[in-house]
This record gives sequence, C-alpha cells and structure tokens, in this order.
Amino acid sequence: MMNLEQLNQLTEAERALKFEQCCAATKWYKSLAQSAPFRSVDALLQQADAIWASCGQKDYLEAFLGHPKIGDVDSLAQKFRATKKWAGNEQELVQDASLELISKLAQGNTDYENKFGFIFIVFATGKTAQQMLDLLCARLPNPPDRELEIAAAEQHKITRLRIQKLFA
Repeated sequence: MMNLEQLNQLTEAERALKFEQCCAATKWYKSLAQSAPFRSVDALLQQADAIWASCGQKDYLEAFLGHPKIGDVDSLAQKFRATKKWAGNEQELVQDASLELISKLAQGNTDYENKFGFIFIVFATGKTAQQMLDLLCARLPNPPDRELEIAAAEQHKITRLRIQKLFA
C-alpha cells in the first residue's frame, strides 16, 4: 500500500514492477511507468485507460497470462506471486463453492481455452462460482474475435481495480 506521492518517487523500473502486478501486458505497464509523475489517481487511471486503448491482441493475450484459471489460484504461485493474493481475493466466492461446481468450472475453462486459446477472463469480484459458470457458458458460443474483445474489456476492469488496490 502506498500513496500517489510515493508512487511518483519510485524509479521507472520500480513503478513498472508495481504496474505489472495490475496487468501483465509489457507494453501497458512499461508505458504507464514512463508516464509518471501523476497529478492524481484519476489522472493515473485515465492514462492507464488510454494506454490500454492502444493495446492489441498480442498485448491482451500477454495480460491474460497474468491470471489463474478461475478456481485455480495456485497456478500463479511461481510466476506472479504478488498477483496471487489479489487474484485470490477477486475469486474468494469461488473458494466456497461445492466440489461439483468447481469441477464444472474446471471443465468449462478447459473447453473455453481449447476453443479460444486463452483462459476465461472475467471480472470475478463479487461473483459467485455459479455466476461465473453461467457467464462462461454464455460466452462459449461467441466467435473468437468477439470473445477476445469481451475478455479484453474484462481484463481492463480487473486492471483498474488492481490500480486502486495499490492505494487501498
């Protein structure tokens, strides 16, 4: 936890590490780190939005690598240790789900990844496991280009929340 002044005083490399915890897309976090100093958290969020808007498929797919599969928080233990805590909190309602429901989510994730080539990305905060399964099932019939667009928008919501968590 830090304040905006502390963030602005970090080196560019240190800021990049902080922002990488929010989104694993290299273009996004390096560009945002270079954008300091920020005059307000709102200005930081606006810059984050603008950079995300300039990102494309390669960046989205890289960002998605920074997430565990829903219900599989331990999958990030080695690669993204700092993100693991946030992802766990974002998925806390999944952890209380029945084994049957978790199994359905796991199978849905496998089906989704086989179809689209990336894991199911959803803004999980406040959603139950059943709600996430329902969303996953509703999105599975989407064409790949539409699903990438939806997943990128979900990623952006997650990123904004994580930026705010830097200051919480």
